[in-house]
Amino acid sequence: MASAEKLYREKMQEIQKQLNKFMQTINNHSKVDAFLNSPFGQYLDEHPFVTLSLLVFVSLSVVPAGLFLTLVAGTAIAVCLAVLIIEGIVISVSGIALLCILCGLAVMSLGVAAILCVSYVAGSSVFNYMHAYRVAVGTRERSGPISLNHKMTMAEKSLSSS
Repeated sequence: MASAEKLYREKMQEIQKQLNKFMQTINNHSKVDAFLNSPFGQYLDEHPFVTLSLLVFVSLSVVPAGLFLTLVAGTAIAVCLAVLIIEGIVISVSGIALLCILCGLAVMSLGVAAILCVSYVAGSSVFNYMHAYRVAVGTRERSGPISLNHKMTMAEKSLSSS
């Protein structure tokens, strides 16, 4: 048992030496030295109970503060994703609406083009017929009276009666 106690003491002394070396490393740091020389650092050095209370408070408040910050970050990410999803839905719906409007315009333009083509063909036929009639009437007047064997068309009859 004596050897176990001796071994235990040696281990504890070794751990204490390592701890002292670690504390000296921390105390030799320039920022720690500046903090300990500040009025707040001197106050904490003079009041160990306040220092311990502050240390316990900071240690215990890390978990709730971390959870709160995690909740805030998660909420912010969720809001960003929700905005992206809503924006995607709005863009999709407006894209579908635009597609429907453009398809309607395409069908309507085909109808208007068909009406214009029919109007062009009908109008050009009427103008060609009128031009052919005027040419025929003009050549007959120059060449002499209309022969009796010639049958008058409906257009000729309507023009001669007026």
